Amino acid sequence: MRVAGLGFRGAATVEDLHMALQLAGGPVDLLATDHTKAASPALTALAARLNLPIRAVEVAGHPTPTTSARVIARFATGSVAEAAALVAAGPGARLVGPRVATPNGMATAAIAEGIPE
Repeated sequence: MRVAGLGFRGAATVEDLHMALQLAGGPVDLLATDHTKAASPALTALAARLNLPIRAVEVAGHPTPTTSARVIARFATGSVAEAAALVAAGPGARLVGPRVATPNGMATAAIAEGIPE
């Protein structure tokens, strides 16, 4: 199973999220993000557009290869995208690569491969 973890600002559009996913190297079987972002209109629109489910996860405390001071302060993890992908992909999951960001900085994505919980 391939899971795309998505991190994004509140003003991110569905196009921002879709671009982040494309930059990360889809295709994927599932979209994941922190539980506080899972009902975002942009994310639900992307899920509908791609016919993919969304998994809301708890990213706090999950270590990630890359870090952002802003994200650590707000979510207690280095990268929402990486943490969401790893948590949703299950124990033993691995990232395909580090997170990628859209040129405008509105969204990040990371893809993990693994077995779902």
